[in-house]
Amino acid sequence: MINKSACKEVSNRKVKEHRWEKEIKIFLNHKLGMLGLGGVVFLILIALLAPIISEPVSGYGNYEDKLLAPSANHWFGTDDMGLDLFSQVIWGTRASIKVGLIAVFVAMIIGIPIGLMSGYFGGIYETLGMGLTEVFLTIPMLPLMIITAAVSESTTINTVALIIGIFSWPSIARITRSSTLRVCGMQYIEAAKSLGLKTRSIIFKHILINASTPVFVNLTIVMATSIITESAISFLGLGDPLAYSWGKILHNAYLSGAFSTAWWYSLFPSIGIMLFVISFNFLSMGVRDALNPKISRE
Repeated sequence: MINKSACKEVSNRKVKEHRWEKEIKIFLNHKLGMLGLGGVVFLILIALLAPIISEPVSGYGNYEDKLLAPSANHWFGTDDMGLDLFSQVIWGTRASIKVGLIAVFVAMIIGIPIGLMSGYFGGIYETLGMGLTEVFLTIPMLPLMIITAAVSESTTINTVALIIGIFSWPSIARITRSSTLRVCGMQYIEAAKSLGLKTRSIIFKHILINASTPVFVNLTIVMATSIITESAISFLGLGDPLAYSWGKILHNAYLSGAFSTAWWYSLFPSIGIMLFVISFNFLSMGVRDALNPKISRE
């Protein structure tokens, strides 16, 4: 006798595989999404291969090499201390991706549990979780981040990333809650409850997986905004003084007085920031459209 539950499981697995094939196909045909993915892969490769591409920036440069325009010897020119800007921008890519990853991880481990608990349990959990979220959303985040970075005893690139992550979780919490409420209303969640499955299993194996699409899209946006925030903090001189991030390069350009006169000093780190933000925004657009149920059914 054929096991009906086994047949149903095989059928569901085939449906999921077919759905993933359609979603991947939609993403591959999404021009902006593929462009964003190419930019992200390019930036990751630069970060990983930074030790091979250029030497780490350290010490002081030669006075005679001060503020040299781009040339065969210095592709991006030099700064006011005679240091090579190409090396600074390359290593700044690694610093920027590091900030983004840490910020996303911190925002995720704070925002997702709050959103899940608020959406699934409701009641006091929702009141406290969404109340805290609303408080954080009403506070001007950038000034508060700047104040936090200013009063921090030891400002490192990890500290800056941690600060950005701590203040970036509210949007993730709200999206997780709304997705959780949508999934909780589906019949298979009610069936799982009636079968006596553990709450932890229902939340993490059924709700979180099926509610993860908008959360993942928002995480890519947090990744993009984190570099803008880090650049703003570093530009104000509150970043890591020992790390060459793109914001730190712009800060040095401003302090030297060559921000506008030596065009290459501010141009190339600005291009790096722009490429980072646009790539992750385009990637989020592609992922959002590929995982959109309305588009997937077409």
